[in-house]
Amino acid sequence: MDFLDKLSLAGLVPVIAINDAEDAVPLCKALADGGLPVAEITFRTAAAEESIRRVHEALPDVLLCAGTVLTTDQVDRAVNAGAAAIVSPGLNPTVVKYCIDKGIPVCPGTSNPSDIEVALSFGLKAVKVFPAEAIGGIKLIKSMAAPYGDLKFMPTGGVNENNMLDYLSFPKILCCGGSWMVPGDAVAAKDWNRITELTRFAVNKMLGLELRHVGVNSGSPEKAMEDAKLFAKLLGWEIKDGNSSTFVGTGFEMMKKPFKGTHGHICIATNSITRAKWHLEQRGFQFVDESEASFKNGKMTAIYLKDEIAGYAIHLLQK
Repeated sequence: MDFLDKLSLAGLVPVIAINDAEDAVPLCKALADGGLPVAEITFRTAAAEESIRRVHEALPDVLLCAGTVLTTDQVDRAVNAGAAAIVSPGLNPTVVKYCIDKGIPVCPGTSNPSDIEVALSFGLKAVKVFPAEAIGGIKLIKSMAAPYGDLKFMPTGGVNENNMLDYLSFPKILCCGGSWMVPGDAVAAKDWNRITELTRFAVNKMLGLELRHVGVNSGSPEKAMEDAKLFAKLLGWEIKDGNSSTFVGTGFEMMKKPFKGTHGHICIATNSITRAKWHLEQRGFQFVDESEASFKNGKMTAIYLKDEIAGYAIHLLQK
């Protein structure tokens, strides 16, 4: 899996400017504890190089980008310190070519089609869009994206918890960069717990995990209908009978023959099943790859966890 794929699965990239290298490791650990083992440490401060080095040594599983890289010298310093990729606010052909020649992943900033076409001339598969909100936001990106095939975009600048889903819902968005999870006052106060909570909230909102329905292993068509009628009477919901199951509203599914789970199954819907799978794997859950279901276009739509919870099989469902 290449670096861009990893960024796509993470979905959000915290952009951080660190003034004191002593803060780098606890800050990135707070991000990882909140569900984002990824960071773009910007060269806006003198502490950037040392911060990258410390995080790389102490937290080798954190996906590290060096941001606001403006020169080839900064490229060398960032990579030697442990950065796995370079991100810049604009498209400097000298810096981009230098990275490509050295096999270093690079994501330069763009703001118009001319920038994008220069990036394409270098063979790049993803570009940063900066400053995203100020130059037109997701509407601009959608307008620019159409002629450029499979090119992916990483909007940064003005992206926050209120608009990130507008960006992430567009398939050509690789991920979003932002700093709202790392407020300056929290860093100054070394309030790592607050950063963890802000990060966890952002990840949960991005994934949008929500209960879709509970499947009950009624075991036979007759028992399925009997159970369905009781739930319908209790809740006042309509019954919809199908070939393999009987639904009560959209919340309960009575299985007509034995199915997954000791007692049944629980369906949890998500905004992005691929990102949800990755993030849940970071939390220690395992999946049964053979259970994956797909649309005709080959994209995953459902997948089961390996282990039951409370006697129920659990599966994710793409919204």
